[in-house]
Amino acid sequence: MKKLWEKNYTLDSMMEHFTVRNDYVYDEELMLSDIIGSAAHAKGLERIGILTAEELENLLKGLREIASLRLSSSFPITVKDEDCHTAIEGYLTEHYGECGKKIHTGRSRNDQVQTALRIYMREAILRLASHSISFSSSLIALAEKNEDVPMPGRTHMQIAMPSSVALWALSYAEEILEECSMLFSLYKVLDQSPLGSAASYGVTLPLDRLYTASLMGFSKVQNNVLYANNSRGKFEAFFLDHAEYIALTISKLSQDLMLFTLPEFGYFSLPRELCTGSSIMPQKKNPDGLELARSRASLIGSCSMRVKSIIRALPSGYNRDFQDTKEPLIEGFRTTEELVMIMDEMVRNLEVHPDALIKACVPELYATDRVMEKVLSGGNFRDSYKDVGLNLDKVDGEDPVSSLKKRTSIGTTGNLGLEEDKMRCEALKAEVDERLSFLSSVYGALIPEIKRVVL
Repeated sequence: MKKLWEKNYTLDSMMEHFTVRNDYVYDEELMLSDIIGSAAHAKGLERIGILTAEELENLLKGLREIASLRLSSSFPITVKDEDCHTAIEGYLTEHYGECGKKIHTGRSRNDQVQTALRIYMREAILRLASHSISFSSSLIALAEKNEDVPMPGRTHMQIAMPSSVALWALSYAEEILEECSMLFSLYKVLDQSPLGSAASYGVTLPLDRLYTASLMGFSKVQNNVLYANNSRGKFEAFFLDHAEYIALTISKLSQDLMLFTLPEFGYFSLPRELCTGSSIMPQKKNPDGLELARSRASLIGSCSMRVKSIIRALPSGYNRDFQDTKEPLIEGFRTTEELVMIMDEMVRNLEVHPDALIKACVPELYATDRVMEKVLSGGNFRDSYKDVGLNLDKVDGEDPVSSLKKRTSIGTTGNLGLEEDKMRCEALKAEVDERLSFLSSVYGALIPEIKRVVL
């Protein structure tokens, strides 16, 4: 297939490699999204008389064939194709003649890839939210199972105040759920169609952008055609920033688990099947997954920074620099998805050691409790604080389990809000399932071979 822009000369082979690089490889991730956008665009062209009903039927048939080939990994994209857009148009032209040459009418590769990326990111948000909700549910289950297991709370990594395994686990569960809510907010931003914006300035054809947007399941059209272009890269950075927040939470959790599974602590044990060994020390069972979780959080953050660095000084309108935002977007999403899934597995199989946790609840852990007792007996806080602080050797311990029940303020060990967290999890899962089901029905109406979703 000749390049879409090819005219009366052949591109230098070194320039071909330089301009394409690995872009065509990442386009395989976008192919089904592009097919959805192309099907909607073809129906839009038939609506305004550019295509006949027969031509539309042939194009949709061809797109369905490509979808089937792609789903069976039988539609490769090569460096000669440049991208999936060229490969798709080439197939349609080869198999269906003149109508294949018409499908690009009224659009640029710019709004074509924008539309495919928007479809991809919209679903990536739901996939990432779904995995994150599952991860949060596992943390909630860990908390519920260990609701009455005490645990030393720490500040500055030093013994601080009484806590519990449940309080610790729920802190991460609620943080992940908060980040899921942020993903849903971003979904609303991405849920607007750029199709019809062409190369940033629209075309003279009376394209019905509302119609094609509705066919693809977008809630609205991205109105200003230049803004539709200028949002490229920025929307990808939005997505990667949200992914990084999840990764940052997991990085902190990973550090906690590495600390608390040390033999010197012995609070938890990691599942053996999720640990690796040493090539020289036969006794080692290494938390490599947790260590890599920390580094992957940095990798995800670097993906976001790469995108922002690329678009930082660009003028308005399309610039080829945008091509290099595709790789960090896809890499960042796939890395975050894998990270959440492996941590979910880690938490579901984590072994808790109540005896070690109870033993770790030393008397000094209750120093602040003794201050509160003096306050409740009529003393003022500052004098009570000094009295206990100057007599730490006289601070008595207490039953760690009973002490958890004394804390009754919302969100403390005696009033965790487990049921509320479970209900929030279920509500978010229902929202994800509803949106995925909607997208599935939309895609299936355009291309029946894509029965579920595009990722």
